[in-house]
Amino acid sequence: MNDNRNIKSVIKNWSVRIGLMWVLGMVCSVSATAQDLHFSQWYNTPLVTNPANTGFIPDADYRIGANYRNQWSSIMSIPYKTMSIWGDAQLFRDRIESGWLGVGGVIMRDVAGSGSLSSTKVYLSTAYHQMLGVAHLLSFGVNMGWSNKRINTSELKFPDQFDGQFFDNTLPTSVVIDAPNNNYLDVQAGLNYAFFPNDKLYINGGVSMWHLNRPRESFFTTDPVGFDSRLQPRYSAFVNASVKVSESVIVNPMGYYSRQAGASEMVIGGFAQFDLGNSGENQFLAGIYMRPGDAFIPLVGLEWKGVRLTFTYDATTSSLSQFNNTRGALEFALMKRGFYSEYNGDKRQSLCPSFR
Repeated sequence: MNDNRNIKSVIKNWSVRIGLMWVLGMVCSVSATAQDLHFSQWYNTPLVTNPANTGFIPDADYRIGANYRNQWSSIMSIPYKTMSIWGDAQLFRDRIESGWLGVGGVIMRDVAGSGSLSSTKVYLSTAYHQMLGVAHLLSFGVNMGWSNKRINTSELKFPDQFDGQFFDNTLPTSVVIDAPNNNYLDVQAGLNYAFFPNDKLYINGGVSMWHLNRPRESFFTTDPVGFDSRLQPRYSAFVNASVKVSESVIVNPMGYYSRQAGASEMVIGGFAQFDLGNSGENQFLAGIYMRPGDAFIPLVGLEWKGVRLTFTYDATTSSLSQFNNTRGALEFALMKRGFYSEYNGDKRQSLCPSFR
């Protein structure tokens, strides 16, 4: 009898230890080694790709957009969902010689699984754009905002809540998460350069750094010994181009790279725009992207009078494909571009190739 009690005591103690290790591992994964919220269609989330993109709209005065990503629905009963809405605009183009100011904002929301882990980010962004001669543009931007990460502890189960047959989260646990709602200020900065020698070629590239202020993100009020819960900086770079190959086709090759705390992501590919015969008002879009070693990402889309809807699907090519049958994530992006007035649209010169 005493032996059985000793065995149960050992199992309980180790269960508590395992539970604490699991929580710490989860916190480490979300605050130290995992990447920030992201979309495969990074080119359709300009403000969270680089703050210097704010107000950098080669063929319009303003734009608004929305994004939605649904991931791992084939292997999870409740998939991961990431959503955003954003908008930006150009100001003072008629007051600043060869330059202008960009302002904008973005709201992002991510829900992991059953809702046990959620993230909300609200950023305000601004950038300054200066023409250098007639074919070069240099831009610098910053964004700053509020971020919240929350965990619903009532949805969690720990090893010491195992009753011999099932995990019962109504049973008491020795695992204590004392800060399940974490808020912090976040700051980013970026630099862009664009080159447009003629109306058939446009090249743009940029670099940015995120979490400049190294905010602390943890579900515990104090860090364990040897663990730093401050967010690691994320460094990102992108390059894209637009080439008008005929009066009815524009090709857009591009690439993106991001690295944070040893985790990295690369997306390369491009898409083509096909004019459907109305001076660019109506377009069909098709393309292919890839994350090497991870996924192929086909794209299709339509544009109608400045409103563009694109759809991508992440077809898994990594070892995970044997579990999800290559079904990774689906993603939608909706964007509206426009001018402040019809007159402005007629007079303003587009910096990139267009069908007008």
